[in-house]
Formats: sequence, C-alpha cells, structure tokens
Amino acid sequence: MKLIIQSVLVSVLVMVGSVRSHDYGDALTKSILFFEGQRSGKIPSNQRMTWRKDSALKDGIEIGVDLTGGYYDAGDNVKFNFPMSFSITMLAWSVIEFGDSMGSDQQYALDAIRWGTDYLMKATSIPNFIFVQVGEPYNDHNCWERPEDMDTPRTPYAISKEFPGSEVAAEIAAALASSSIVFRHTNYSYSQDLIRRATRVFYFADKYRGFYNDTLHPWVCPFYCDFSGYQDELLWGAAWLYRATLIPDYWNYVVKNAYNLGNYNEFGWDNKNAGINVLVTRLNTSNSDLFIGNANKFACSLLPESPTKAVDYSPGGLMFKDGGSNLQHATSLSFLALVYSRYLEELNNRVVACGGGVMADKHRFRQLAKGQVDYILGSNPLNLSYMVGYSGYFPQRIHHRGSTLPSIDQHPGFIDCNGGKLYANSNNPNANVLTGAVVGGPFMNDTYPDDRVNFRQSEPTTYINAPFVGVLAFFKSHPSC
Repeated sequence: MKLIIQSVLVSVLVMVGSVRSHDYGDALTKSILFFEGQRSGKIPSNQRMTWRKDSALKDGIEIGVDLTGGYYDAGDNVKFNFPMSFSITMLAWSVIEFGDSMGSDQQYALDAIRWGTDYLMKATSIPNFIFVQVGEPYNDHNCWERPEDMDTPRTPYAISKEFPGSEVAAEIAAALASSSIVFRHTNYSYSQDLIRRATRVFYFADKYRGFYNDTLHPWVCPFYCDFSGYQDELLWGAAWLYRATLIPDYWNYVVKNAYNLGNYNEFGWDNKNAGINVLVTRLNTSNSDLFIGNANKFACSLLPESPTKAVDYSPGGLMFKDGGSNLQHATSLSFLALVYSRYLEELNNRVVACGGGVMADKHRFRQLAKGQVDYILGSNPLNLSYMVGYSGYFPQRIHHRGSTLPSIDQHPGFIDCNGGKLYANSNNPNANVLTGAVVGGPFMNDTYPDDRVNFRQSEPTTYINAPFVGVLAFFKSHPSC
C-alpha cells in the first residue's frame, strides 16, 4: 500500500510539474512576433506574420503629412498615440533591463521598437504641433473590416500650443528618450535623432500644459481618456530624459515636482506613478529617497500576504485591479516587480519590511512575477494559455478584426463593413492566428468565455504585450527563479 501511495504522489507531482513547466523562450519569441500583427503601413519583405499586408498607406495625405506606420492599439484599426507610446516605452525598458537575456529575439525587439519610433518621429515632425491619433474611432469601432480593406475616415487629430495635450506629448518624449538608449550602441545617429526630438517634445509638453481630454474629448474618450492627469507623464518623461542624457536639469525637474505624484501603486498606459518610483531605483542619484520609499510601498502592495495589499487575486492566483483588459495589470506590475527585485539585488539582497511581520526579498518578488507569467501561459484552473499560439490550448475567438477575417491571400476580394460583421458575429474560430497576442484575460472567478463579443476578456493590446516581453526575457534566463 505504501508503494502505491508513493507511486500516486509521484504521478501527481509529475503532472503538476508538466503543467507548470513553460518554455519562456518560445513565449518570448511569440510575444514580440505579435507586434508584427499590429503593424500599420507598408509591410516589409522580412515580415514573419505573413497574413498581414499593407494598410493605411495614405494616412495624413489629406493634410500633406506622412503619418504612415505605427501600430493599431488592439483589435481595431485606429492609431492611438497615447497607449502606443507607452507600449514603445515599455518595449524599450524591456530591452534596457533584460535585453541581454533575449538572445536572437533582441533584434526583433529592436525592430518592433523602431517601427513605433519611426512613426512617432513623423507625428512630431512639425514643431509645437503633435499628431496624437489617426482614424475616426466611432466609425472604425462600428465597422468590422480588415486593416487592408478599411475605408472609414482616417482623420488625423493633433495637439498644439493653443490646444495642448501634455500627457500624450510627455509619453511620446518618454518613448523617444528610452528608445534612444536602446539604439545608442547599434545606431548612434538614430539614437541622437531620437533624443533631440524627445527633448523638443518634452519642452512642448511642459511649456504648453493642458489635458488632451479637453482638446480632443469627442475623439479620444471613452477610448483612451486620461484619468490620472498629466503630471505623472511629465515626471515620467523627465525621468527618462535624465536616464538617457544624465543632464541634471531633468533630474532636478523630477525632484522639484515629486509632490505631484499620486497613488504609488498604479501603473499602465494612463498612470505612470509606480513606474516612476521603480524607474528611479535604477538611477542611483541624489534625492532618490523621495521615490524609493514609495517604490518599497508599491512592491509590498502586490504581495497577497502583505497588510498593505492593494490588488486582488483570483482563486487561481491571478492578480486583479479595477478596469478592463485585466492582464495589462498582471504584465505591467510583474515587470515592475522584476525591475524592483534587481534593485534589491544590487543592494546586497536587501530585505523589505512590509508591516505586520511580513518581510520580502528579491526572490519573493520574482516568485510573485513568475506566478503571474505561469498563470497567463496556462498554469491556471482552465489549463488555458492566454497567449494565442502558445501551447495547444488557447483562445480561438479573439476580438481582433484582422485575425477574425480571412487574409488577402485567402480572400483577395474586398470585404466591406457589413460583410465583415458576418465574421464578427460568427461562432467560428478566427481565420488567422495572431501569434503571441495576450488577450484581456479571465473573469475574477478564473472563467473565460472565449467569445469575441466580450472584448474586455478577448481583445489583445500592445500595452498588455509590451511589458510581458521583458518579463519573459527574464524568466528565459532564470526559469527556476
């Protein structure tokens, strides 16, 4: 009987091990490949996601400006520069922190960043005038067309001195500044172009202050309204400019305006507060204690055993915060937890006191992040990978126009808006696999309907994937951490 029990236990352990063992390198490759599926503009000859073709080749033509390129933010065909810029910043930060662990995928990550920065350089080419969106969102969202077919208005929207938008301008500055670090050793001339433009854009954002909600409310809301104000983006942009240039004026700006930081435990395309505090831990400069204390508080707020916990967890262990597309929180907060763990490591493995006798070191925060990664990749109550194309069991009906409709190769004829809705309303699996896309994720009770109508659960976004790139790179090199 004892031998039988031991045999059963071994079988169970092997089964659990197989469920929880993941190929982080494969997931990393796929997470970067996803961005090729989001490309707008002229598709290059080395495109690996071959079912995507050229689209939006006339963006900006009606006003005499080239606004081709960039990324569609999610499952629609609009280019929203606010979340796009955040995605580029997070891709760049991923390479800065974890690029050495990416291997051959690092070049693809650089390609993904440059696809975004080339577009942002176009959007900021006119001094004191920044294009922040291309595409009329209501018409676009009411129409289900392939990006290759779309015939809805491609209206460009901009901010200016008279109609400011400090948050989106400062986020663009952060994207350009962080990317300049990434390209410094491989393309110095381009890196210098990026930092010069970042400097100019940040100056504009700070001098002509205002909410882009006020300027463009009918077109940016409710899609990407700014809820946290623009002060966090100004500090975020200045911090990245300091990291890229080491010019003291930028750090002095951050210190002088530190009082403007709000909630220390929020981070995403809209709210940069936690990101600023964790970023500062990597700067090693004077007055950093103004931010490191809040970085410590933020890290403790993630731990389920901490008395200061500020996130919820599903029964299966997935992190939850308010708002749709919940996996954006799981990926971005996991990224910050890993960066923070590197800070603790550099301080001779410092241990942080979270209150109530709870102590946490670098291993605890890495364990926390690994739990989120493994859940996303399939170690969850459904054994479902929330990354499309990873493992053999993943969402089949994601909320994504290009993926839902047959490709040009399969159906060369034009499919209009109403024709596309037949595919959108179908219960059939998507025609094209958007490899690497991480969807919005399950409900709080760990259930997932696999229904493209439930877009909060089934829609992928660039800002879910971008921080996940860095997280996967870390675990590719530290699979047992």
